[in-house]
Amino acid sequence: MIPFKLTDDLIAEIEQLIEDQKDTELSSLLEDIHYADIAEIINELNDDEATYLIKLLDSDKTSDILTELDEDIREAILGNLSAKEIAEELDELDTDDAADIVGELPKDMVQRVISELEDKEHAKDIVDLLRYDENSAGGLMAKELVKVNENWNVLTCVKEMRAQAENVTRVHSIYVVDDEEKLKGRLSLKDLLTTSTKTHIKDIYIPKVDYVNVNEKPEEVAKIMSKYDLEAIPVVDEIGRLVGRITIDDIVDVIKEEAEKDYQMAAGISQDVEADDSIWELTKARLPWLFIGMMGGIGAASIINVFQGAFVTFPILLAFIPLMQATAGNVGVQSSAIVVQGLANDSIKGEIWGRLLKELILGLVNGLALAFIFLLISHFGFKTSYMVSFTVGIALVTVIVNAALIGTFVPIFLNKRGIDPAIATGPFITTSNDVLGILIYFSIAKVLLNF
Repeated sequence: MIPFKLTDDLIAEIEQLIEDQKDTELSSLLEDIHYADIAEIINELNDDEATYLIKLLDSDKTSDILTELDEDIREAILGNLSAKEIAEELDELDTDDAADIVGELPKDMVQRVISELEDKEHAKDIVDLLRYDENSAGGLMAKELVKVNENWNVLTCVKEMRAQAENVTRVHSIYVVDDEEKLKGRLSLKDLLTTSTKTHIKDIYIPKVDYVNVNEKPEEVAKIMSKYDLEAIPVVDEIGRLVGRITIDDIVDVIKEEAEKDYQMAAGISQDVEADDSIWELTKARLPWLFIGMMGGIGAASIINVFQGAFVTFPILLAFIPLMQATAGNVGVQSSAIVVQGLANDSIKGEIWGRLLKELILGLVNGLALAFIFLLISHFGFKTSYMVSFTVGIALVTVIVNAALIGTFVPIFLNKRGIDPAIATGPFITTSNDVLGILIYFSIAKVLLNF
């Protein structure tokens, strides 16, 4: 299969076909293009052109296209469709995707769209999903699954599975429930095919099954599915009834969104924004951390001002200020990034003191190695006195150890307080270590050089 490539020529051709209303040629051009690639094309069109394409193509394809579009483009398209047209799209979607789209509609439109759905059971499932918090397993799950009763025999089970499978895009697992719909286990397809048709399901099902509660956070669901290599996981309600399942494609989206959020936080962006957002939205996301960075710079400048008398006797000390700030910031970000990653995948175990001791030793090793290299460079490159070089070297080791400890402690502390530790890998750590690095540097210099 040749990878799809979006080109300016293709966009121009589609725009021209839309303008000329050559529907047959347009349909033929898009016929063999995957719905995700068509979504990529539509993202480049204006609202009217995008709506034209959605109305032209069949609902079985456009329904999937809608799930792949940028939210603002999808919102504009849905605003140009009637309640009946939107309902036709939702009828083709799994309940989780349909519920996501309904959740984006204006409140006055939701009821009209739901009433237009042809499949009333599908409509009921969508309404049921809308009651869950979107930031929960319940808000992430789909209602489509294959389940069998433990009291059925194999023959009845196969008949029921055939009927259920018609509404399920992919059958990842067969779940077993009791008469109260409580999850009991899972059924092996091999056991089903190799067992007598008169055998009861309760005699052959596997009681061990991983599951999550409807109130579980998506991030926790992602950890469980990643740890056990699951393609799907069942979801139960507060009393253990099977109410849905979450598939790997939904979890990939969760992991992607979480990675994007952590990356932005590490870069000092406090809100979830994109390059196409308004200047006001981008400013709100960036300005708070820029302000903190500025205050950190003012703090460092104040510390330098306190020790300015030293520059008369030891002006060379000024030259090494960037060294202290850069090293402290880099070490702090390195330490915090590793800890945040460990917290994200649950690989950090044991007491915090053991982790701090490890970082203390690591900081000493790295600090002594860098200090030795610095002593050689400062002596032969800067021609500084032995005492000044020794002082800067001691300060460098201390700054590195301090930055490593802060970079380790802060994300763990934030995590225990229920705050996203990813915030610690950005300007917060860099700024705090810059200021403390300068303070440590001049404090050690004052003691050793006696100025």
